[in-house]
Amino acid sequence: MTKGQQQVQMLMQPSRAGTVSMAFPDNSWRRAYDGKVKQSPIAGQSVSMAAATASESASGLEMASTLVADGTKISEDTIKNLEAEPYHDQSNVPVNTYKPKEPYMGKVVSVERIVGKGATGETMNIVIDHGGMMPYWEGQSFGVVPPGTNPKNGKANSVRLYSIAASRYGDDMTGKTTTLCVRRATYWDEEMGADDPAKKGVCSNFLCDAKVGDEVALTGPSGKVMLLPEDKPETDIIMVATGTGIAPYRSFWKRLFIENTPAAAAYKGQMWLFMGAANSDASLYDDELQAIKKKNPKQFRIDYALSREQKNKNGDKMYIQDKVEEYSEELFAKMDAGAHMYFCGLKGMMPGILTMLENVATEKGLVWKDVLAEWKANKQWHVEVY
Repeated sequence: MTKGQQQVQMLMQPSRAGTVSMAFPDNSWRRAYDGKVKQSPIAGQSVSMAAATASESASGLEMASTLVADGTKISEDTIKNLEAEPYHDQSNVPVNTYKPKEPYMGKVVSVERIVGKGATGETMNIVIDHGGMMPYWEGQSFGVVPPGTNPKNGKANSVRLYSIAASRYGDDMTGKTTTLCVRRATYWDEEMGADDPAKKGVCSNFLCDAKVGDEVALTGPSGKVMLLPEDKPETDIIMVATGTGIAPYRSFWKRLFIENTPAAAAYKGQMWLFMGAANSDASLYDDELQAIKKKNPKQFRIDYALSREQKNKNGDKMYIQDKVEEYSEELFAKMDAGAHMYFCGLKGMMPGILTMLENVATEKGLVWKDVLAEWKANKQWHVEVY
């Protein structure tokens, strides 16, 4: 076992969030779940892990935050597959292990609604078992090939990419599962006065309607744009997200603040999340975020832009660019000091953010084009929008 692998194996101190570590309290769900469906969920309850017998009242996310094998260390093979040596070496990041023509058939472990009743739309946290055959790194994406054919051309449905919302160890810490954060895509028809079923998102609805044990065709992992700069543990990480664009950042905060990894032990920077949503009910993973913030008030910051609940400085709706602008001086200072800034979410958020940053740069007597070019050249600027 290499030094880096031993670090992962032996780090047993309490995690920064005080919740998840490599050796955890309750092993009961592992005895209940072996990748096979043993029983159907009770009508009226959310689809939960087949292991729900461990705690009938526990949600999938609660289980992900608290259930890891009692006194059981991750196997050496798992660590060898998932940690580089040294841990921050990115020369062998896995890419395109499985392709659309030959995808890996994963199995759904859980599907859980993670927004409140007042949210605009429906968002699901979906855990999928990949059997350890699809190792990935934080910041990467998986592709999903929905079943069926495209009615426009009669060909098989094409792959859709989803940012991964779990660390490389998965929410169950086995290295054999992944998590996707998926918003159900629907299209309101004014004439019908209802959602038009003919225009609903094929892949998002397939995933949101999935049941425990259903097969999912996975491709990837893909992408290196959103990887963490783990070779510089003092780096401040600034994360800007709208909606499900929060997914890759969940993988970041789990690796650096929840799990006991070499990266977490070494991290000395500050992580700062700007999260845009319609309202409080649409905020995602807030319990995890608040737990980390409480445990690490100096190293973890969160600012929300809730367009239907907050007003910007002009008295208009608060959008993500407005919230970022409130801290523009501090953000520019952080970037000058080597911080990395990440953007993930709907591509429609970027024009407003870029315009705002350009205005701030101009007010500071800077040429925005040159500033952005420098950030990109230094690999401080990461964008993944859809």
